[in-house]
Amino acid sequence: MTASRIPAACLIGWPAAHSRSPLIHRHWLRTLGIEGGYVIEAVPPEDLRDFVLRLSLRGFVGANVTIPHKEAVLALSIPDARARAVGAANTLWFAEGELRSTNTDVEGFINNLDASAPGWDMAEEALVLGAGGAARAVVFGLRERGIKRIHLANRTIARSEALAREFGPNVHPLPSDAIGDVLPGARLLVNTTSLGMHGQPSLDIDVARLPQDAVVADLVYVPLVTPLLAAAMARGLKTADGLGMLLHQAVRGFELWFGRRPEVTAELRALIEADLTKS
Repeated sequence: MTASRIPAACLIGWPAAHSRSPLIHRHWLRTLGIEGGYVIEAVPPEDLRDFVLRLSLRGFVGANVTIPHKEAVLALSIPDARARAVGAANTLWFAEGELRSTNTDVEGFINNLDASAPGWDMAEEALVLGAGGAARAVVFGLRERGIKRIHLANRTIARSEALAREFGPNVHPLPSDAIGDVLPGARLLVNTTSLGMHGQPSLDIDVARLPQDAVVADLVYVPLVTPLLAAAMARGLKTADGLGMLLHQAVRGFELWFGRRPEVTAELRALIEADLTKS
């Protein structure tokens, strides 16, 4: 992209064509009356360094970063405390001539929980499924919000153990076959894996073993209602879906790039839902 007076941001990923971020940011640009742009840039790993270091020369005021580049961009930017603690960044912007990075997945997850299930943070115990980049953001957010005991279950226990060592004594690695043992005490269950996504196996969790006041969150948003969320709803539990997190994580990046703080509205959610149903 050539340099332009009109501010523009992009999404950097490989692949990236599936992203709904352009719909979100273009909606906000339109509704706020801001002249700006947002495009997808499919960047293979071997080209990432050159692309990021020339971001401004390409005409961009910042970028979102998605799989598989979230960890690599830390070394190409000045990460804030949150990005360093999570070990991954999903947002780049310029400040005082320097390329900065942060992680808005944390607030996206937390703000979506606040909107969908107020009072969720009264839970003393949480169970997080998965130990990848998304799990890192979730665990960081739960610790920051004061959850006292976080069970971290992953198919490969070594990854859970490594993450637990990083995040401290209130994060407890858990073998997958021991999940049933902690369900009765978990008032928050979070799925950060791809299980339940279209084309993936369902997540085999017995939500009937959760407390009656438990909250169930799923980061998957295709489909909007995953089998896990459907089972939780059938039992009358509060839920938070992955689309809500996607929308809320986009807010701060937009504000950093375009100088206005947008809102996550019912209109925006309906727009993205309608697009997802075309998939």
